[in-house]
Amino acid sequence: MRSDRERDSVVMARIAVQDQIKGHAASLVAAGTGMHDDLWDARRVTIDPGVAQLAGGVWMISREVDMSFVDRADAGRRLAALLERLRGSDVVVVGLPRGGVPVAFEVARVLDAPLDVIVVRKLGVPFQPELGMGAIGEGGARVVDERVVVAAGVSAEEFAAVEVRERVELERRVRRFRGERLPVSLAGRTVVVVDDGIATGSTARAACQVARAQGAARVVLAVPVAPPASLATLRRDADEVVCLEAPATFFAIGQFYEDFTQTSDDEVIGLLEQAAGRTAATVVPSKATGALGPSDPPDPLVRDEDVEVLARPVRLVGHMTLPEAATGIVVFAHGSGSSRHSPRNRFVARVLNRDGLGTLLFDLLTAKEELDRANVFDISLLGHRLAAVTRWLRSDPTTASLRVGYFGASTGAAAALWAAAELGAEIAAVVSRGGRPDLAAERLAVAVAPTLLIVGGDDDVVLELNRQAQAQLRCENRLEVVPGATHLFEEPGTLEAAAMLASSWFIGHMAPVRT
Repeated sequence: MRSDRERDSVVMARIAVQDQIKGHAASLVAAGTGMHDDLWDARRVTIDPGVAQLAGGVWMISREVDMSFVDRADAGRRLAALLERLRGSDVVVVGLPRGGVPVAFEVARVLDAPLDVIVVRKLGVPFQPELGMGAIGEGGARVVDERVVVAAGVSAEEFAAVEVRERVELERRVRRFRGERLPVSLAGRTVVVVDDGIATGSTARAACQVARAQGAARVVLAVPVAPPASLATLRRDADEVVCLEAPATFFAIGQFYEDFTQTSDDEVIGLLEQAAGRTAATVVPSKATGALGPSDPPDPLVRDEDVEVLARPVRLVGHMTLPEAATGIVVFAHGSGSSRHSPRNRFVARVLNRDGLGTLLFDLLTAKEELDRANVFDISLLGHRLAAVTRWLRSDPTTASLRVGYFGASTGAAAALWAAAELGAEIAAVVSRGGRPDLAAERLAVAVAPTLLIVGGDDDVVLELNRQAQAQLRCENRLEVVPGATHLFEEPGTLEAAAMLASSWFIGHMAPVRT
């Protein structure tokens, strides 16, 4: 057992990458073995890979010792020491629930940064659930370990059944952990993804991808312990990987903790509430993008609730947010592989809500229908569903008098234009973000709703398809190109720019009709 002093001692190390790593040696830049860098002279040493391994932006200590963490809080404090260089920057810490949140809480406390959860679910092999064959996350992120799928003989139908079940649980956990709180904005920020350890790495990969989809400018994955082989694969999804221990002998994460008691949901919620109270007075909108942060007071809301829409023969689930004195309501048509929980569309919805517009985010397909990929590209089916939702809005007393707009992404944009052509002047405006209006080619010439096409400047193929579609439109229309943006608008500031363009278009075309 190490002494408390030894436990608090942190060795900060970084792999210095050479043109080639030869034989069994690696070049390590060691900054010292104490809490303060200036107490130690930096020195380059050559060591056996059993002592330090990995390269390419991975920070870690890797030794064949029986080092153990007292508990997750202890691991978090020690991990925070390697990340203290980020203090004072525009950084957000997100923990993987449940076990990663106590670790992340300590990191966020030291960095004086806001804390949130990033929810993902492991996809376990049907007959051995502890063996991960992939993972899913918010916003449609999906990671598949093809080696495990093939080795376990898991069929496509079995995989899909597990994914549907786990996505239901993922959505339940999002509601459980966040409650009424809006997610902390990641757009344009450095996002530190924290877990209590890594085994295969599939869950951590999904978490990094979700952070990227939410607009993170830089993703740092930080864990107390992980096997070297898993860390090597994670470098593809994180800009930087920070790890305290990467032992060659690795059986389970719990073997490196003296106390590895399961973290409860209530503990996660309590830590998030405690962190929110600590940062509420200090967190401001993102310096890089102006994105909304947790200190922004929400507008008074008439409705902020889940709704169910009957679109025969199915029922569609959605979420409606309706500010006081809303001038209109925007219905979101999600693209292929996405859902009403899409972080990008939720971000845009928050901007619209802030500007006094209502939003309705819902799923065009049921979970069972999504398993058939042909449905995702059935624009007629999606358009009919969107029209059914619009009629439902007309029958609801709180939205019947509001003007309706459509916001579509990817294939959802084609569905929005299809439905807008079907309903004519009933639709006040349409906005497409990174959409495929060309898939609604037969309806473009008859669409009458003013249409804004937003495309990333670096999304060459989709940009050309939008130009071709624009040439077929006879209604008021405009094509806006966001410089430097790719298809998902992941680059810093690009999603914010698209949201502001959309808000301006809707506000300009959804003023109340004078009688």
